[in-house]
Amino acid sequence: MTVGQISSVAADRPDAPASAGRAPAVGGPQTSMTARRHRAFYMFTSPWIIGFVLLTIAPMVYALWLSFTTFDGISPNWKYVGLGNYRELLNDSVTWAALGRAGLFAVTSVPLSIIAGLALAVLVNRPIKARGLFRTLLYLPAVVPPVGAGLAFKLLFDQNSGASNGVLTFFGFDAVGWLADPYARYVLLMTVLWAAGNVMIISLAGLQDVPRELHEAARIDGASAWRTFRSITVPLLSPVLLFQTVTGMIASVQTIMPLLLAPLGDTSGITTVPQSNYLYMMHVFAQYFALGRYGYASALLWVLFVLILVVTGLIFKFTSGVVFYNVDPEAKK
Repeated sequence: MTVGQISSVAADRPDAPASAGRAPAVGGPQTSMTARRHRAFYMFTSPWIIGFVLLTIAPMVYALWLSFTTFDGISPNWKYVGLGNYRELLNDSVTWAALGRAGLFAVTSVPLSIIAGLALAVLVNRPIKARGLFRTLLYLPAVVPPVGAGLAFKLLFDQNSGASNGVLTFFGFDAVGWLADPYARYVLLMTVLWAAGNVMIISLAGLQDVPRELHEAARIDGASAWRTFRSITVPLLSPVLLFQTVTGMIASVQTIMPLLLAPLGDTSGITTVPQSNYLYMMHVFAQYFALGRYGYASALLWVLFVLILVVTGLIFKFTSGVVFYNVDPEAKK
């Protein structure tokens, strides 16, 4: 008996359901439920999507267009120069010097902040009294606005009325120009290390995720505390350290703190920034607001954006063999 004959017999039976012999209907309750879920998803994420498009994508596209022009923000007499700004950038020694100082600052500040944050996390992870209070006090500097932190350090290290020089003169030493070369770079590093509480909190979360059974097994085998930390804790914290390295690098090359630490001078503050603290973003700020070269400054920002992508990709590539992800095998199915 063929399939068609079976369907005819099933349809002729009085007790056969009405849908017998017919293909299932397309759609139905399951499809409508899926559509409602999709609409709910896009409805709840639409504020972020709209904000991302208007506040991130649109400005980036606008800056890319400006990088091909001589627009100064005011005069209507601008013109399209194509890759002229990028060719000028390649031949600008001031730009490359500022980029080199920004790279040196990132290479110095990121490891120091990660080490300081991890050390603080190890300390406050121990079973000590008032542990929650210490965690709060150490994390407080990280929530201070950068403007407030910069002005506070500026007052603290002021050559004439700063508390740091007040302590030095009290013990018979000469006042030091902390906000001028060659000391200004060290003050800038101190502002980064002062806010290491943010790194501490992330490292603390990673430490609490390390299984205690591994530490107990290492102690039973006679491993020292340093060997346990180096061979167990650090490898299991490698994803956290990678995250802090990438985000710290991106934040350090975009720092604008030297402008807040600059001594009082002209209204732009550019000429008063010490040479050692004249980083890449300071150069961008000078081109935008001191010189009004919107096109050239936009080209500088797009070059920085591409460099950050390249450096981030290299970090992921060269750390792929030393980063260990604790993934549940069931999650792969």
